[in-house]
Amino acid sequence: MDLQTAKAQLAEKDYTCVLCLDGKLATSRQRGVKPLLNWLENPELGRGFCAADKVVGRATAYLYSLLGAKAVYANVMSKSALEVLEKEGIAAAYGQLVPYIVNRKGDGMCPMEAATLQVHTPQEALIAVKKALAELDKKV
Repeated sequence: MDLQTAKAQLAEKDYTCVLCLDGKLATSRQRGVKPLLNWLENPELGRGFCAADKVVGRATAYLYSLLGAKAVYANVMSKSALEVLEKEGIAAAYGQLVPYIVNRKGDGMCPMEAATLQVHTPQEALIAVKKALAELDKKV
């Protein structure tokens, strides 16, 4: 039921991701990994929530594991994200499965996906994501 509620909110509202646990919602309109990093710092829901997200790549999948997701739906999910979710014991569903998440320019791989290609644990992924974000901030 929580997964259906999260999916419905994602479809009906202008959210980028929705978490649902026992009917309680946490929502965001931020793009990329930022809402998940914020929720890691200030959890709004307990572990065991269901999530609906517009885009889930490898980095996001690892962050959902750290947050304690029980199920994740994505409109677009990368194959490596699906593998991570399955490895972490998180139920996964998607609208479209793609080889990898494309960057915002549309000319290559998402930097967060690329940053986590060689990591194999959620903690390693968190470190890689923070490092990649710091590098991107330097370029701006």
